[in-house]
Order: sequence, then C-alpha cells, then structure tokens
Amino acid sequence: MEVKEAKTFFQKLKGLMFQKDFDYILKFKANGIHTFFMKKNIDVILTDKNNKILYIYKNLKPNKIIMPKKGVTYTYETPVNSLKLKIGDIFNP
Repeated sequence: MEVKEAKTFFQKLKGLMFQKDFDYILKFKANGIHTFFMKKNIDVILTDKNNKILYIYKNLKPNKIIMPKKGVTYTYETPVNSLKLKIGDIFNP
C-alpha cells in the first residue's frame, strides 16, 4: 500500500479530513491526533522513532481524540482492516 507523508503544517492539520475514500497510508510526525471532520472510520498506528509499534487504534470513529503519548514519533492513518499488525512489530509499509 502506498504511503504518503504529510510534512507541512497544513498537510498535518488536514490529514484525512473530508475524504470519503482513500487507499493509502498517511504518515506524519505527531504523537496524538483527532478525527474531527472525518467521513469514515480509520485505523491508527503510533510508532517510536524506529517505527516500532507502540499503540494501535482499530476502527476509530470520527470526532475522537488520541491524546499525545510518550515515546511516540510517527502516526499512520490507514483504511480500516487494511493491515494485520500487533504492538511490538516494526512497521515497514
């Protein structure tokens, strides 16, 4: 699956807001997110600087908040059930 990286402030702020369909993984440097203005549920993977998975949020609904987590460097937003991973895995999309 293709990985797109949000690098600018605006790209990070927008994320996947207002999108009905997407078939890629969105990566950005952040340790917490919100799903305000999202059109559908997503899976969220939070990793450390070496991409070791620290947290997984499956089927996260719109209008939710993941508060900042210690040790998290990268956040990946993915389509629901698109990846089979577990905490402790190294995420290498």
